[in-house]
Amino acid sequence: MAEPYFNPRLFQFLAQLRRNNRRSWFLKHKAEFEEFARRPSLRFITDLRLRLREISPWLISDPKPVGGSLFRIYRDVRFSKDKSPYKTHIGMHFRHASTSESVHGPGVYLHLEPEGCFLAGGVWQPDPRALARIRDAVAWKPDEWRKAKRGLELSGETLSRPPRGYCSDHPLIEDLKRKDFVASVDLPEDQVCGPRFMTDFLRAARKMLPLLQFLSEAEKLRF
Repeated sequence: MAEPYFNPRLFQFLAQLRRNNRRSWFLKHKAEFEEFARRPSLRFITDLRLRLREISPWLISDPKPVGGSLFRIYRDVRFSKDKSPYKTHIGMHFRHASTSESVHGPGVYLHLEPEGCFLAGGVWQPDPRALARIRDAVAWKPDEWRKAKRGLELSGETLSRPPRGYCSDHPLIEDLKRKDFVASVDLPEDQVCGPRFMTDFLRAARKMLPLLQFLSEAEKLRF
């Protein structure tokens, strides 16, 4: 039986960080962050590199400590009223190979947070050109779109009015109003900390496969 990647101590640490989101506290407990969060995440990302090809050869699992699939724990507070210095979750992004380091292209995202773990797949806040291509694909290929999102519940931001060029009575107008095309699968903490988490992750990611393929092809990307 495989050794689990993550330990329940990860979620204990994140819960404590939520209550003590200060630099002095984090520095005092940085060894716990390294042991229960950063190192296990990088080990998971490393082991996922070949396994992710089972979903698509175009998805990248990059174990670089900086600039790879693992998001930094440090928050960008420059334009935020909330000046808390640290994120209280662990995030990993597995992007499409053709989108450089962008988080706005097709990809898969793993979110680990106390009582809030999930795997998401799709396209988050695409640029205007990509968004127009996705909307056109939804409108021109309605049957393929319905098949791609079957069994998934899409979430994210939407427009309050129909986008320019589309009538309000279009049968897919609610999808055409979307600014994000993302679906997610919840992951219980005991599953994340279990010995079969890699298998469980890949099973959840396969549910996103038709959606990811449709969105990638809409953006003229191979998948």
